[in-house]
Amino acid sequence: MTAERKPDFAAATAAGSNHARNPGIPLDPAMFEGHGVNRSAAERRAASLTTRRSVKKAHQAAWLVNAIRCIDLTTLSGDDTEGRVRRLCAKARQPLAQHIVEALGLGVVTVGAVCVYPTMVPHAARALRGTGIPVASVATGFPAGLMPLHLRLEEIRWAVDQGADEIDIVITREHVMTQNWSALYDEVAAMREACGPAHLKAILATGDLSTLRNVHAASVVAMQAGADFIKTSTGKEGVNATLPVSLVMIRALRDYGEATGHRVGFKPAGGMKSAKEAIAWQILMKEELGRDWLEPDLFRFGASSMLGDIERQLEHHITGRYAASHRHSPA
Repeated sequence: MTAERKPDFAAATAAGSNHARNPGIPLDPAMFEGHGVNRSAAERRAASLTTRRSVKKAHQAAWLVNAIRCIDLTTLSGDDTEGRVRRLCAKARQPLAQHIVEALGLGVVTVGAVCVYPTMVPHAARALRGTGIPVASVATGFPAGLMPLHLRLEEIRWAVDQGADEIDIVITREHVMTQNWSALYDEVAAMREACGPAHLKAILATGDLSTLRNVHAASVVAMQAGADFIKTSTGKEGVNATLPVSLVMIRALRDYGEATGHRVGFKPAGGMKSAKEAIAWQILMKEELGRDWLEPDLFRFGASSMLGDIERQLEHHITGRYAASHRHSPA
């Protein structure tokens, strides 16, 4: 009987490979119009993923360490302050307690990015200077996006000028509901141009889009317009990230890649709190897209409280005991 192969924790903390940005393509409705989506089949496929694959012990710990590398550690509260952002950035630089790092034999582990409101970008940029951790900013009238376009574009440019490396924009849901695909394309393309060197994550707010067919079409249009990532939700909708909706977006992402050769990232966001969910979404990515989409340059979680539960589960893996939740607060 062969010995069980142990996961390589050092590999789990290595930086992801770089790839060319998605330059976009001209609007091509043929890539999504008439494309049917079977909701029942999507729900069955999503439900089967967490039952067909099970990871335990050291392997589970390795998946959780990898999840940390893909977290966009986020604070988007009306009472955000410079002090809160600095604490969040400190957690981003050292997301795990030192005794956990040493027990697992890890190298340097950091989160994928820190995500804040535009006015908080300068504080985050100062706190993360020299760390290599990107600063992400929501923009374009987040979360509703119902501002004149020229003001949304100016907000993007301002956030980038203040030090944002990534911009999480919100689309106009009305364009999707009325199937005004040219308006949606032009809007996202203008936002991509305003981002300049900063990467653009297009938030579709899938809980507002009514149908999975709308989700698929909006995903394709955003990618055609040059989005570097497509993202499920703002976290403010009544329904946020779900596995069936994510499956539809990922299939759109895969089809776009096969048709154009361009890689686009994926970010589920909103309502994800547990380590178990972190593993479920990674399984979805690996099953549908392969190992490359378990790297932070192509996959992110929009979450904060999830990190506390991951740290708690890793401590249990090491000690056999669960720590009190307050010992692993996000910031």
